[in-house]
Amino acid sequence: MIITISGIAGSGKSTVAKLLAKKLNLKHYSVGDFMREIARERGITLLELSNIAEKDNTIDKELDKKQIELGKKEDNFVIDSRLGFHFIPNSIKIFLDADIEEAAKRILKEKREHEQYKDIQESIEKIKTRIASEDKRYMEYYSVDYHNKGNYEIVIDTTNISPDEVADIIVNKINR
Repeated sequence: MIITISGIAGSGKSTVAKLLAKKLNLKHYSVGDFMREIARERGITLLELSNIAEKDNTIDKELDKKQIELGKKEDNFVIDSRLGFHFIPNSIKIFLDADIEEAAKRILKEKREHEQYKDIQESIEKIKTRIASEDKRYMEYYSVDYHNKGNYEIVIDTTNISPDEVADIIVNKINR
């Protein structure tokens, strides 16, 4: 079983993917972790890397290749990736949505190494900028809109529910 989890920044993709992998005894991968690793290696922020990726498609191509290879060579894993549903078509496709303000609060509270903001407003603005950057690249490179709920079997608004509840909803839907 391969599960791909997409969604906006701060919707809980990574947290839910890790919980789901644990509950289902599957491996976990994260394209966000792959990107943060590249940003860290280059000594820049995730947002700076996204801006570079708008002009240099080799970053996205490298990430995409990793996902495609995973989907072909491995089984029994969960991956949180905005375009995982596209690159691993034989997966159970899940989309996590959240109110932008709640997503911004979560990111602010997590104090992510490459996503440190002074307040909620800056967090919201940076998320919107990042979403716009990613939307532009994904449309330009693949003609794909990851926000289109028709791409997924399971869509969950995580705004008012805990990551554990989200993971339980997914497990229940998969078991049906």
